[in-house]
Amino acid sequence: MPQKTPALWRHLLAMVYDTFLVAPLLMANAFVLVALFGPTSSVAEPAVPSWLMQLTSLLVIATFFIVFWRKSGQTLGMQAWRIKLVSDTGEAVGVMQGLIRCASAVVSAAPLGLGYWWALVHPQGRSWHDLWSKTHLQLEPKRSKAS
Repeated sequence: MPQKTPALWRHLLAMVYDTFLVAPLLMANAFVLVALFGPTSSVAEPAVPSWLMQLTSLLVIATFFIVFWRKSGQTLGMQAWRIKLVSDTGEAVGVMQGLIRCASAVVSAAPLGLGYWWALVHPQGRSWHDLWSKTHLQLEPKRSKAS
């Protein structure tokens, strides 16, 4: 029996959950950069170059997702909502697939989230970044309660 595709609302709630986990990592990233570059005396002239803050933030975010996807196919938010990311080939999600998925998720979100809404009209419920990264989400069965 093929695995069921999770509803878009479930995917979006998992993203909210993961945002609460990524935010402290981004704060730690900013803390390290400010510690290295020193505090700023003016908001108009930040001590940390904006390009460096943005680049390291993107690396932190991509690393968070790719590590979880490579390890188990699930971030903590995905575990909470019983969603698993799998490769279309059935193998573990590769680093390059993870990078493509992260980059294309930004593209999916850019035009008012059209790439995410695409899952509502796609026959298999797949978003743009699912298609481009050759991955898909599946709904995991409920765990039975052990006695």
